[in-house]
Amino acid sequence: MKERLKLVCLVKIVPDINDFTYDYEKNILVRDNAKSIINPADACAVAAALKLKKSYDAQMTVISMGPGSVFKHLEDLIRRGADEAVLITDHLYSGSDTYATARILARTIERCGYDIIFAGTHSMDGDTAHIPCQAAELLDVSVISNVMKVREDTLSDTHVQVEVAADGQNVVLEMRWPAVLAVGSESRYKLPFVRYEDISKDVSEHITILTNRELKFKEDEAGLPGSKTKVIKTYPKKYTARQKVIVNNDDDGIEYVYRFLKEKGYV
Repeated sequence: MKERLKLVCLVKIVPDINDFTYDYEKNILVRDNAKSIINPADACAVAAALKLKKSYDAQMTVISMGPGSVFKHLEDLIRRGADEAVLITDHLYSGSDTYATARILARTIERCGYDIIFAGTHSMDGDTAHIPCQAAELLDVSVISNVMKVREDTLSDTHVQVEVAADGQNVVLEMRWPAVLAVGSESRYKLPFVRYEDISKDVSEHITILTNRELKFKEDEAGLPGSKTKVIKTYPKKYTARQKVIVNNDDDGIEYVYRFLKEKGYV
């Protein structure tokens, strides 16, 4: 590579599905006191970026938007190999839909500089798959979703090949970068463990906090006022109770399981 490759990872910290509350008046998730985890698809995206970083000694920046509690997750990602992180946090941004969020992220990405942007295809708490595409549109770069693998050895000064899930199979595509690569949670990428000697390492100096003082959005451009999506009504999802079937480890039990799998099309 002519210059050091700049990788950016968009990471969303999502509420644990077993521990979150919802504000039905404002139609937003209450994240401040909820137990949180790294969105699974975003974790795969970070793992893919870390592998590319290792191959090319690239510069890697993680960007996340959320409350102050996100800070500890960014520290963890730096201990896993990212060079730096940016936390976007401001009360003005609370309740932002994907449109407003993408605008905030895109402005931040431009500040950081980038060559290849990694993101998860979907998020657990939204599942819209809008952010990678919207950010790419705002940055005027290409985007490809459902990435299962990045072929590191194909990276050139202009292009890179990726394996993409499409119609039940993986196909190989080549795309020009700068670009956004949206990695699917079904990929085989896994975050590396933190090395024992780095578990308690102070990495706070590698994290930058950005507020609206730096990003300079107007009050009607972010948060609920700046969101194009208007939620009309929300309601708790109702789950249908399923009957539990216990079978013995004998011929009858094996036959039952076989017929069940055959009916579902697995065998």
